[in-house]
Amino acid sequence: MPSRLGPPPPAPAAVRPRENHEQAERLAVSAATVRGAHLATAEVPGWLAERRRAHVFRVERIPLAELDAWSAEPGTGNLVHRSGRFFTVEGMHVVEHDGPAGDGPRRDWQQPVIRQPEVGILGILAKEIGGVLHFLMQAKMEPGNPNLLQLSPTVQATRSNYTRAHGGTDVRLVDHFVRPDPDRVIVDVLQSEQGSWFFRKSNRNMIVETADAVPELPDFCWLTLGQIAELLHRDLLVNMNARTVLSCAPYPDTSPGALLSDAQLLSWFTGERSRRDVRAHRIPLASVRGWKRGPEAIEHEDGRYFRVAAVAVRGTNREVAGWTQPLIEPVGTGVAAFLVREIGGVEHVLVQARAEGGFLDTVELAPTVQCTPGNHAHLPPADRPPFLDAVLAAPPSRIRYQALHSEEGGRFLGATSRYLAVDAEGTAAALDPPPGYMWATPAQLRALTRHGHYLNVEARTLLACLNAVAARSRGGN
Repeated sequence: MPSRLGPPPPAPAAVRPRENHEQAERLAVSAATVRGAHLATAEVPGWLAERRRAHVFRVERIPLAELDAWSAEPGTGNLVHRSGRFFTVEGMHVVEHDGPAGDGPRRDWQQPVIRQPEVGILGILAKEIGGVLHFLMQAKMEPGNPNLLQLSPTVQATRSNYTRAHGGTDVRLVDHFVRPDPDRVIVDVLQSEQGSWFFRKSNRNMIVETADAVPELPDFCWLTLGQIAELLHRDLLVNMNARTVLSCAPYPDTSPGALLSDAQLLSWFTGERSRRDVRAHRIPLASVRGWKRGPEAIEHEDGRYFRVAAVAVRGTNREVAGWTQPLIEPVGTGVAAFLVREIGGVEHVLVQARAEGGFLDTVELAPTVQCTPGNHAHLPPADRPPFLDAVLAAPPSRIRYQALHSEEGGRFLGATSRYLAVDAEGTAAALDPPPGYMWATPAQLRALTRHGHYLNVEARTLLACLNAVAARSRGGN
């Protein structure tokens, strides 16, 4: 009996998704190509300087009371925007036990924290030019960057920005990432932001390829991965958001092995997550103990850690030409370092399972050392972070990578860290590391970036930097 529903629909056309190894090989070719189709690598700093001169950029500190459209919420003291969008500055209370039953050593503290529950987009557009993948980078001003303008993703926007809650202009090229063609997605993963300063913040890290014509825009340029790798060796040039996206790129795994199998590494990490009991909850900013509010900032009573400051911003190439906002300003320059050694002829880095109050899931993998040394200078050596003194005292001959990079300039003021990869020879980093630390290969870490909340943002920056070291050692075309 014939169907009343009519003839069956035609079979879908055969589609062959690009295999992972094929995509990885294309990325490897781009990483080995140091001569791009457009700007030469040596011309990029000059191009950034020219884009800086083409616009009006100004950032001025202002008293907290002069924040426009921001106010202290009655009752809580939380700093909130009148639209109810963007972000809030609230309080956070953290209690951490190091033990499976909550019976280990206990830490208890309170602090201000940024709460931004909406997920932003950090997206880099890729396009094959002359047979080589190029990536569209933006010269973007962020008020917290020491030099204001840095190399950024194609799109770097909160949901409030790309839905135009600010009443300004559209975010350019965002449509490539809001509804991407599934066949063109190279990277799409939720990754965490700084758990020390954000409360459970994630951003969508994306690389999407296009075959369409892309309009030429004055604040954008196409670069290969090899060119970006070379620029990662320069101070304050590639911003944090670009680094975290690039760390997720699926390069081919060429390492012949590792100290631990992938299953063993994941088992160790799962054990670390299970044995650490970290409980964090939001509290009113006005009730955070150990912090004081003055006319210019909210700061710690001992002058350590960070302060909450306010700025007035003008940037004529932004969606809104002028605004005010609060920013978190760290006290001192940070240090983020991997100790590196060869094990069985394969390069490994020493990672730590690090708990931060704002993490979504207890701990994430972090650099061997991640801290602001000045916050620990008053402590005896036994109470300072493990391996900190070894990293700070490392002679130049043991430093494999070093550059000063800024953190997220849209929320942090003058936040910079010295990122290093240091040869572990001569340190106490034995093959059997102390509790909470483990050796892993860069390839294993790259595989974990395909999933969210395994590597923290500082570890992802260092992974991008190690990729840059590998690209430089390979040379290029």
